[in-house]
Amino acid sequence: MKTIVNRIRAVMASVAIMVIAGIAGPALAADPLVDVDWVKANIGNEGVVFVDARGKTDYLRGHIPGAVNTDYGKSGWRVAIDKVPGYLPEDTSALAAHIGSLGIDNNSHVVLVANGTSSSDMGTATRMYWTFKVLGHDEVSILNGGMAAYLSEVDGDKNPVNPLDKGNVEADAKSFTVALREDMLIDADDVQSLSDSGSMLVDHRPADQYLGVNKAGPAKMAGTIPGAVNLPNTWMTDNAGGMFRDSETLAKLYDAAGVPTSGDQVNFCNTGHWASVGWFVSSELLGNKQAVMYDGSMVDWTAKNMPMESRISVN
Repeated sequence: MKTIVNRIRAVMASVAIMVIAGIAGPALAADPLVDVDWVKANIGNEGVVFVDARGKTDYLRGHIPGAVNTDYGKSGWRVAIDKVPGYLPEDTSALAAHIGSLGIDNNSHVVLVANGTSSSDMGTATRMYWTFKVLGHDEVSILNGGMAAYLSEVDGDKNPVNPLDKGNVEADAKSFTVALREDMLIDADDVQSLSDSGSMLVDHRPADQYLGVNKAGPAKMAGTIPGAVNLPNTWMTDNAGGMFRDSETLAKLYDAAGVPTSGDQVNFCNTGHWASVGWFVSSELLGNKQAVMYDGSMVDWTAKNMPMESRISVN
């Protein structure tokens, strides 16, 4: 198992290699969140690629000028493996080719734009953000509030005032090279070992699924991983909308849920969508680099008949 300790050692080793070799890495990774003003100031910046992950119809009706469109469900970001949906593909070559087709190379600053009407919407952006990190690309940000925030500024006639283009943008294809961070990918056995060693397990599903009252259709059993605590993804954004809460508020909510903001932590949900919201908040907004995400989550866990805990038994 690639433990959190190995992850830290790998990062330290890569930094040491760069120092010894005299290679300068990027001064800082991109900010995890950018706002609408930042977006407007960077429209036309050749180093920035806006990736609109909304449905094609909404994208064609109006998007940030220059933004390219990707299909979160069909463009290879997530695939089924052994009939379990939602995985990062084991062979990332097709996904890398798709990313390149969007005009993204390894020097691009990628800004992900979700619909932004709910915390689950933002899961589209956080899941893609996590994927870029797994693929070794750190120059990636999320538009806080998504396209809903960008469109919320209107004139007296309630027309959007921020620049919009219609139609499809065909990007000049570029080459995107994967530098896979395998230490970010954990399976059910890894989760069990991490739990046995005292890692915090955080279930980001709604309370009814955590308690075992209801379950997602693809999951074989109701309940949660033994010892897990519940921190629903809806807590991460203002009124479960598209704007992430500030770090101080998030820290208070973590405390209320009994989730430390540091230390070994495994984030999961049903298939790694809501969990990506929790991982993003823990790792990127609160700075806990010992947080990892369980890609397969409960659908994978129950498919492998791993131990379960149900707080409420419902016939």
